[in-house]
Parts: sequence; structure tokens; C-alpha cells
Amino acid sequence: MTVHEDTRTPGVARRHEPLGFGAECVEDGVRFRLWAPAARQVDVVLEDEGVVVPMDALEGGWFQVTSGQARPGSLYRYRIDGGLHVPDPASRFQPRDVHGPSEVVDAHAFAWSDGGWRGRPWGEVVVYELHVGTFSPEGTFAGAMALLPRLATLGVTAIELMPLADFPGRANWGYDGVLPFAPDSRYGRPEDLKALIAAAHGLGLMVFVDVVYNHFGPDGNYLGVYAPEFFTSRHRTPWGDAINFDGPGSVTVRAYFTANARYWLHEYHCDGLRFDAVHAIVDDSPQSILTAIAEAVAPLRACGRHIHLVLENENNEAGHLNGSDGPQGFTAQWNDDIHHVLHVLLTGERDGYYADYMDDPAGRLGRCLTEGFAYQGEWSAVREGVRGESTRGLSPTAFVGFLQNHDQIGNRAFGERITALASPAAVRAATAVLLLAPSPPLLFMGQEFACSRPFLFFCDFGPELASAVTEGRRREFARFPEFADESRRAHIPDPNDPATLIKSRLDWTEAERSPGRDWLTFHRELLATRARHIGARLAAGEVRTLGFNRFGARGLTVGWLFADGAQLHLAANLGDADAVVADRMSPAPMTLYETCAPAGGGSVPGRSAGAYGRVRPTRRQAVREPASEHIARGIVGPRAGASWVPRARHLPLAVSQRLWFSRCHTTCPVSGRTRYQPLLRLTVPQGPRRQQSWLRYRRPYTHQSRGRHRDRAAGLRADTQCPRALPDPRCRPKPYARRRSRKPLVVGRTGAREAVPVRALFRYRLGDARAALRG
Repeated sequence: MTVHEDTRTPGVARRHEPLGFGAECVEDGVRFRLWAPAARQVDVVLEDEGVVVPMDALEGGWFQVTSGQARPGSLYRYRIDGGLHVPDPASRFQPRDVHGPSEVVDAHAFAWSDGGWRGRPWGEVVVYELHVGTFSPEGTFAGAMALLPRLATLGVTAIELMPLADFPGRANWGYDGVLPFAPDSRYGRPEDLKALIAAAHGLGLMVFVDVVYNHFGPDGNYLGVYAPEFFTSRHRTPWGDAINFDGPGSVTVRAYFTANARYWLHEYHCDGLRFDAVHAIVDDSPQSILTAIAEAVAPLRACGRHIHLVLENENNEAGHLNGSDGPQGFTAQWNDDIHHVLHVLLTGERDGYYADYMDDPAGRLGRCLTEGFAYQGEWSAVREGVRGESTRGLSPTAFVGFLQNHDQIGNRAFGERITALASPAAVRAATAVLLLAPSPPLLFMGQEFACSRPFLFFCDFGPELASAVTEGRRREFARFPEFADESRRAHIPDPNDPATLIKSRLDWTEAERSPGRDWLTFHRELLATRARHIGARLAAGEVRTLGFNRFGARGLTVGWLFADGAQLHLAANLGDADAVVADRMSPAPMTLYETCAPAGGGSVPGRSAGAYGRVRPTRRQAVREPASEHIARGIVGPRAGASWVPRARHLPLAVSQRLWFSRCHTTCPVSGRTRYQPLLRLTVPQGPRRQQSWLRYRRPYTHQSRGRHRDRAAGLRADTQCPRALPDPRCRPKPYARRRSRKPLVVGRTGAREAVPVRALFRYRLGDARAALRG
């Protein structure tokens, strides 16, 4: 096992993990390994060198050889039984597409620049899904990297790359990949992808990769020839025989996909994976392949990395979720229900699976926002059966919400985006609901500036397969009334036409002119509001739902409670008419964002949404710190709130005086900022008695307090004039005595009668305190 320097933590060595499959660079050349249980003889053909190297047969159907003639950059294939030449199923790169030779890649030749990067907690996640081939004009990894600063300024925190596994032809969504270890050569080389990921980390962006473990594409998959145990006819999927995860030979098959998951996270420094359509994975083994993958990833998480595993599961199965980025289980799952119900509310469509959401869409939306799935074991008329599992005990952060994604746009006949189907006001209201709810939101590329171009289904197969795909797609839409006429179906774009790919490519000039510029500003404001008031709280602790209430025909209010006692409320009216909210929040909350001005009289305008925060600090909510720390910092600030826990640590400063400091902090639940407070108590010994001064502070903290306020715990009397927004923590309002005077300090238990300027005294004694600490 080779030891390499860990580029994430300089000076720390980590062990290189051989894949166990394919070509690995070793000290004496390149080691080749292939699992081919149906083959009698396998040779490695080095094409540039013109050399054929016989492989040694091992137990269990394995073939292996180490060649000193191969090197990084060598092109090779496997020759099966002296005839068929096939690419490596664990190839790291295919420079000549899926039917061509594989290339030997040195996994550690790239110089990473993301040392120290550990990812970001799940509470901060805002996902941006993109297709590398249509995201930039170039359609490459380098083109996508050039646009990353735009995403960082937008406010997203993670990019999700649609599948990268090498696929046949010049264009594909990625779900027809056949070589899961090889990034497609149309996008660039492996080093280009690594540079993209390193650049994203430098901008504070995580990178997720979409992986497909439920099938292989129809063109370029040779596994069935020399390893038929890779598939099983006992289970059927929409793509044919299922991948064998539970039959004879499944141990190697499971190891292949487990290694692939670790490969993206370890070798490419990715921060997470999105697992495509896991409901189509059939596995009757005692431990499912998903559980095995989660356990294989656990050691990487245990090293302190934030690694997030996200599922797509159409059946609403919640058993794999744990709702966090802990060492076991999956972090979250795509929530198709919230998309479907929002789409119904915005467009009124009722065809296909949208028919399940026509009944009480506002109520179903409320359940999605508070519980995750709208269907949790209820009968689905469209599916003609029970759908879903209970989400009891799961946090709202376990469900990724979206208004658009590649499926919901591209699976439409003409690839229309939501802005082409609904009014701008309605789309703004729905967007505000998604981006300001605790559930992690997902944006699809171009959504932030309301891209007018469609995202169509495209591919590039050979003539025979291309014709079948085109006819099959048009036949698929025949069940919809608007496509009952064959002439209407003929207008559906041909997936194999190169023009279909070009039409789907983003036009970034739209973001620089109206209305795209206005939409971009709108999304930036929403994401800034989320980061300021919601993201930090989600990363700091759990969130509980307070339920929802409906008003009007299509309006609802939803509430959540954060760990610090703050509350978040959303009020949305997705109907056309104004509606009155019956349950008014008391006390009046702080407005975080509103898509339009309120109508007054408790009425919420149609097609609008707003987010509101309410501060209710709990008792003994402050966190104590050692007195030495805040004395050394020299921070002087206001009281942090009505609740605090004093830490009385006295330091000998002078012969007859002692100065006690207590430091606690409180995070404002509305603004998300943290303010620090010192509690200054000056005691002057006068014989056996000690008399205490009463100090008065400005208190810009609590948004619900007004007028004079007595803090019983501290025994301090304070004037609490509370502004709407929290000041910058670096601003230091200074404590002052009740009356400024040059007379000696005379104090009593009922308050200061005469006082010296405390600010001057504090500064003088602060120097003594620092000297005492150094001593």
C-alpha cells in the first residue's frame, strides 16, 4: 500500500487506497486488474507500445498483471479470449469515447490547492444543479470553472454536477453512462475536473456529483460479455435485467460500486453524492447496497469532513435518512412532492402525477414544509397503491426542496421552465417559500435569472438506437391529451439532433439585461436573507416545526422553532385574490423579506409570500467563557439580554480593589449575529463591608423589549431602547455610570448616588488585568 502526502492537511501522510479494479500506478510500473469470470484468457494490449501482456488468472474470476512497459498516459484495452477488445470497466479516462482504449492515469499527479478544506455543514447548503455540457458556452469543465464566481456571489454553497460517467456520443444528460470511474472526455480531462473542484473549494463552494447505480447505458457496456454475473434476470428494471446486488457473484459487484462512491469522495475531493433513482435498485440482501456505501463512506466522515449523501427516491421511502451529516446513513432526499404541489398551485396542470396533488394543494404544501413528504403511506390514485413512509422524527433539513430540476424541466416535451408556465408574481412567491424555509433548497442552472431557453432531453446514439430513442420519446407523450394527435407529437424535438443540445445551452447575457437582471437581484436578496437569519441557526442546532394553518383558498402560514429559541414564520398566498390571515402572530414579528407590500388589515396579497422572525430568548441561554479571554481581548459591550449566566472570576488588580468580569454571548435570532457582553462589577472594600455599584448599559439586543427593564438575575437596572436591527458586533457601546462626577465613589445597595466615569476606571484597570494575566 503506497503512502502519499495528504494535500488536505499538509505534513500528514495518508494511505492511498487502490480501487481493486482497473489500472493502478505502482513503483515498478502499472498493475492491471480485471474481474472476468466468464473468460478463459485475458491480455492487456498496450496500443501505443504495440505490446500484448498476458494476465495471470487468479481465484474468483480475477485476472492481474504488473507491466513495467506501461506508464501514465499509456492507452490500453483488454483482449478477451484472444478476440474481443474491450475498455477497462474501471477506466479513469476514455480519450476516444466508450468504445476506444482506456488511458492510464496517475491518481496523485494533480497538485491540489484545497488544503484544509473540510466542506460545510448541511444547514448551510443551497444546491445549484448544473449540466457541464450546457452550463457554459464551451460546455467543458474549464468553462464551468470560469463561471464559479457568479455562483459564489449569488449565494449558493454547493454545486451538483449531473452525471459525469463516460457516455457514448457527443452529448448526453449523463444517465446513459457506462464507465462510472471515467469523467466524460467531452468535458475535459480528469485534471480539468480536479481543477474545477479545487477552484470551487477556494470560493467556499462544495461539489456534489450525481451517480447512477441502478443501470448502465445501452451503448458501450461490455460487462455482460465477460462478467455476466454483473446482472441478474431475477429482477427487472425499466432498463432490462437488474444489476446483481444480491445473487451469486454480487460480492464483487457491490465492491465495484462501493469503490466508485469512495473514489469520487477521496480521489476527486468531492463533498457529497446524489444517488439517482434508488427506488429502481433492487436488492434483497440482508444489508442493502445503499447501507454498504454509507458504511464505506463513514471513515471519511470520521476524519472531520462534511460529506453529504443525498437520495432520489420516487417511492418516498424514509428509512435510509438520518437528517444529518453524521457518520452513518444518508443526509437528505429529494422531495418531489413539494415540486409537484407547487407546480399545481402555480400552473393548474393536472395531467400525469400532478393529479395526485389537485386535492387541497395548500394543505399538501403545508405538510411538505413541516413534515417533508406529502404522501406518507396514503393512497395514490395515479400509482394505484399506497405511497410513502412516515417521516416522524426527521428534521425538515432531511428533504431537499426545489421548484425546478433537470427532470421536471427536461422531461416535458418542449423543456419549458416554470417562468414560461406561470406568472412572475406567482413564481416569486413560490421561490421565496423555498429559499426561506429550513429545508435545503435546490436551484437549477439559469433559474436565478429566469433563463428563457429550455432544457431539452438530448443524447447522441448510433443510427439504429437513435431512431428507437426518438420514436420512444414521442410515443411516451401520446397518453397526454395535447399530444394525442400524431402531427403534434412530430414537433417534439429530436433528442439526437445537435440543435437540441445548442437550444439547451444557457445564454448568460440574459443575466445582464432586464428582466434577467431583476430576477438575479431577487435571488441574491433571498439567499442573503437565508444566510443571515436561517443558515447559521440550522448549522448550529436542530429545528422543530410549529405546524401550519391555512387561510383563504390557497394561503398558509408555517412556523419553525430553532434551537436558540428564535422562531421563523412564512406566510404565503398562492391564490389570485387577497386573503386575510386569521391567526395573527403575537408579539409582532420582524419582517425578514416580503415579495410585495402587505395589503393592510391583516390581508396577504395574492401571489405573494413573506418571511418573519420572532425573538423569544429562553432563560439561561447565554454561554459562559473564561474571564481571562475577554479581558485579554479588551471587549466592552452591552448586556446581551434578559437571560445570562454569570461567571464570577475575580483577579487581584490593586491593593484595595477587585474587578470581576463575566463574559457571555447571545446570538440574535433574527439577524444571526453574535454579541458579546462583559458584566462589570466594581467592589470597593470599606472595612468589613463591600458595597456594590449599579451600572447602566445601552441594550440594543432584544427586539421585543421596550422601555425600562430590570434584569433580576444580574440585579442591574438598564435602559432598553431596542432598534430594529442588530448593530455590528465590532461596535462597542460603552458602559457608563448613573451620573458622571469627579467625586469619590460612594455606593449603596439601592443604586449609585455619586459615581466616577466608569469608562476611564475600566480602561485603567484593564491594563492591570492584562499585566496580571501575563504574570
